[in-house]
Amino acid sequence: MPTYDFENTKTGEQFTEIMSMKEREKYLADNPHIKQLLTRMNMIAGMPKNDDGWKENLARIAEAHPNSTLADRHGGRTSKAAKTSAVLDKHGVRKGKYSMDL
Repeated sequence: MPTYDFENTKTGEQFTEIMSMKEREKYLADNPHIKQLLTRMNMIAGMPKNDDGWKENLARIAEAHPNSTLADRHGGRTSKAAKTSAVLDKHGVRKGKYSMDL
């Protein structure tokens, strides 16, 4: 459930409550001397780090789909395979199962 910060306008007391949005609306309607304080949201800076298990999973999927975007980013292709793919892209040759049989 969300946490809300409130202020009692009569006493100036500030407090925090945990309640659902529906409960918050009812609480504010029943207590006109209470106002909700605006607070900043808690944000996580940056991207979360991927552990080795997830990286292995991405590499396994990339190996199963060698012509995918995922394979370009996470696959363990050889330099020859990467250069061949770049030449095929340059000349607009469709990548597929039999693209090397030209």
